[in-house]
Amino acid sequence: MSERLPPLTALRAFDAAARHMSFAKAADELHVTPAALSYQIKSLEEHLGAPLFRRLNRAVALTEAGVALAPGAKEGFQTLAAAWRTAERLQDHQSLNVTAGPAFTAKWLAPRLYEFAQAHPEVELRFSASLRMMDFSRDGIDVAIRFGYGPDKGLYSLPLAEEWVAPVMTPALAEQYPTIESLAKAPLIIDHSVDFLNPSAGWPEWFRAQNVEVGEIHGLHFSQGDHAVDAALAGAGVVLGRRAFVVKDIDEGRLVMPFKTALGTGARFRFLCQQGTEERPQIKVFREWMIAEINKTADVTAQLEILPADIVL
Repeated sequence: MSERLPPLTALRAFDAAARHMSFAKAADELHVTPAALSYQIKSLEEHLGAPLFRRLNRAVALTEAGVALAPGAKEGFQTLAAAWRTAERLQDHQSLNVTAGPAFTAKWLAPRLYEFAQAHPEVELRFSASLRMMDFSRDGIDVAIRFGYGPDKGLYSLPLAEEWVAPVMTPALAEQYPTIESLAKAPLIIDHSVDFLNPSAGWPEWFRAQNVEVGEIHGLHFSQGDHAVDAALAGAGVVLGRRAFVVKDIDEGRLVMPFKTALGTGARFRFLCQQGTEERPQIKVFREWMIAEINKTADVTAQLEILPADIVL
């Protein structure tokens, strides 16, 4: 039996027909006539020495050989298409496709992007605000910003600033609740976006670190970190704010952090890209810009005593 592969055009015709289970629909997809597509599949069957389709009345069905070939053909063309897109992107030194979670996009990236655009007008930024785990090649992504513990196997992974949580509120609320004991009576905002942390870093752990017993925590509950911060900005209560989501508001005075004890999360935001692409011009300037922006508010973290969350277990 010959190991010589058949022509790519014949395999492409088979893949389309197997996916659609229709020669007519496959011909439409490939912009060829049904007769041309039928000829390509017939030549493939002659190359194999066995039929791949059973021709029925106004329908087709895969033979045993067709069933065996279809998954590999589909995967092969998907892999080839992804590789081609990657090769094309490597020739593009202007556009940069970035994905980050909706909360990080809203609270960290969006307020700062004007400065990046001003400094690097040559880079065309495109954002996808999503927590979906994306495939860099298939989804056309250059950079992903993700929060958690990793590991990030097979990727270039740069951990960003140490992440912590600390009580933050408007200046007006800070005047009403000046002590830790009074804070226990304040309207509290609970951010469930960090519920996955292990060990936990929530209100019970923060109060325990202060040797204050508060019993069951009640307050406003939010599933998204940016919504919890927005509620705090509106004066609705005190949030145990995540560094990345509150540091700019603290630095610019919209929120204050009266108590200088924070809990470390152990998790971090990471700058991710495919290995070998980290020095591409647009990826490099974006990474360096992010680091420079983080450094601008490093003094906020410098004010804090950051306790590991497991210290209160």
